[in-house]
Amino acid sequence: MTLTQADLLEAWLQARPQIRQAVVHERTCCIILYYNGDRQAVLDEIRRFSWKKTLPETVPAVHSSRALNREFEEKLVSKVLCKAACTLFLPSPLRIARILWHMIPFLRRGLRCLFHRRIKVELLDALSISISVCRRDFGTAGMVMFLLEIGELLEDWTRKKSVADLARCMSLNVDRVWLRTEHGDELTAVSRIQPGDAVVVRTGGIIPMDGLVLEGEITVNQASLTGESIPVPKRPGGAVYAGTVVEEGECVFEVKHASGQSRYDQIVHMIEQSEQMKSEAESRAANLADKLVPYTFAGSILSFLLTRNAARALSVLMVDFSCALKLAMPLAVLSAMREAGKANITVKGGKFLEAVASADVIVFDKTGTLTHACPKVAQIIPFGGNDEREMLRLAACLEEHFPHSIANAVVEEARQRGLKHDEYHSRVEYLVAHGISSKVNGEKVLIGSSHFVFEDEHCRIPEGEQERFDSLPPEYSHLYLAVGGNLAAVICISDPLRTETKAVLDALRALGIRRTVMLTGDSHRTAAAIAAQAGVDDFRAEVLPADKANYVAQLRREGHTVLMVGDGINDSPALAEADAGIAVSDGAAIAREIADITIAADDLRELVELRRISMALMKRIDSNYRFVIGFNGALIALGVAGILSPAASATFHNLSTLGVSLRSMSSLAPQLPPLQHEE
Repeated sequence: MTLTQADLLEAWLQARPQIRQAVVHERTCCIILYYNGDRQAVLDEIRRFSWKKTLPETVPAVHSSRALNREFEEKLVSKVLCKAACTLFLPSPLRIARILWHMIPFLRRGLRCLFHRRIKVELLDALSISISVCRRDFGTAGMVMFLLEIGELLEDWTRKKSVADLARCMSLNVDRVWLRTEHGDELTAVSRIQPGDAVVVRTGGIIPMDGLVLEGEITVNQASLTGESIPVPKRPGGAVYAGTVVEEGECVFEVKHASGQSRYDQIVHMIEQSEQMKSEAESRAANLADKLVPYTFAGSILSFLLTRNAARALSVLMVDFSCALKLAMPLAVLSAMREAGKANITVKGGKFLEAVASADVIVFDKTGTLTHACPKVAQIIPFGGNDEREMLRLAACLEEHFPHSIANAVVEEARQRGLKHDEYHSRVEYLVAHGISSKVNGEKVLIGSSHFVFEDEHCRIPEGEQERFDSLPPEYSHLYLAVGGNLAAVICISDPLRTETKAVLDALRALGIRRTVMLTGDSHRTAAAIAAQAGVDDFRAEVLPADKANYVAQLRREGHTVLMVGDGINDSPALAEADAGIAVSDGAAIAREIADITIAADDLRELVELRRISMALMKRIDSNYRFVIGFNGALIALGVAGILSPAASATFHNLSTLGVSLRSMSSLAPQLPPLQHEE
């Protein structure tokens, strides 16, 4: 079985509804399945598998580390076999000649350090090998070079595999797209899209593949890809890129690359190259490792001066701190990001996990975050003698133009009541975070927040109805409808609190969060009612997007480490301002792109899991520091005392590096216990 066949077969099996997990071993052509339901039904499903018919239609693009593992397995086996063969069968002169030839790359790297006036680990390696050869201890020189090469190979393998596994977890593939055909637009699985196909994207959608615009005009947020802060207009002939977000407009573009490739490559590049995504702990480890090299070098010289024993001085040179520090810390961060990915949490860089671990304040948007963002119309209260059904009809006529959750609730309520709302208004104007303005029968009609209707537009409450207005039920959000400058109706919107919210906030406090805050554009009365139900420490009502960002910035100026959790376009400025912005996955695409971390929408428990993983990561990094410094320091002491030979020092040093690296790749946080839901 080829590597490609194994990947495709594994993906096909994992797509079957009965199969929980599938592992394909290409060398032995074996499959291990974990499944639910009837065994015979699973076997019957497997019998229907066909290389030619099934795979091209059902299997999406696959990114596995199978080829990477095969490559490094073969390199490792070949090095071990070559070393064994040379030791057993080569005569002594040829073995010495091979060692001398083999040491040239090590000497070249060491001389390069000297040329650049840097004392780094490459200089220590070159010096230790050279001293062994000068002492005619060719066995030690050969073993040291073998161990160094094996160590480098294992380090390269573990790092590349961690990056590949993480990138696969973070890859955000779109399941279905609108394909433009001669019969119209068809909703099609992304796995069937081929280069040259025409795909339709609309406002708020993620562009799933690289391509060229064929028709239509759009503005695209490319900040995650190019760093441009201002949306970029795209016209026919313009290039669009996978993973960017359509802010406005609609277009048809021709696909240039197959599904997943561009997005995947972008994420891998980000993980490997983006230095700004490194945590302070990683940077601190790298800096400390470089600073310790001169001390190792000085210790070796001091050992020789005190003991006049070259073997003891050489034992010190065989040990350096940089390998373990520089490898283990990034591996721990990558493993934490991968573990978060398995919990449906996407983290864009190690520094954001560090921010989550040290955060003391967490700020929540209300709608779609603390609540379900599935609002429903609970009550319609008409004013000024207007008819309840007619006011709902008018509101639905205006709101149907905008796919906002509250707008959808109004339209759905009108549909359930059997109200037809054919358009009888003029052009509709939408003001972000405010409301909608239009004209009906020559009168100005407004629908939106209290701030928009009463403060911005100065609408009035009908005479004699102030008391009725003051007694509006506080447990609901209120949508205000005004006609001709007078309040015509208040639509009460119910947005139920998530059942797990209170338990999640309590769990976060137990994990060290000192303050929880809710920000919302709703009225003060509604916000107070929801805040009391949720149990947040503080709240701010009737805030605009800029107000949210300013509030987060103020908290940071006061010395707090702030997390911001939101889901909407209006949360984007605050998400960008926070130490770590956390977006809900089914919220606005722009918010997900701007955010540093994304959690799934079905349960806020993932915030607790994220906090636990982050705190466990920092604890592991601290323990790695202690182990690396302590163990390698002990090796140096034993070498100076003459207890360990140079070859033994090199062996234990490389084994400890491998051990701490493997530990860094292991699981961080245990399974979360169930949270107690408030009924």
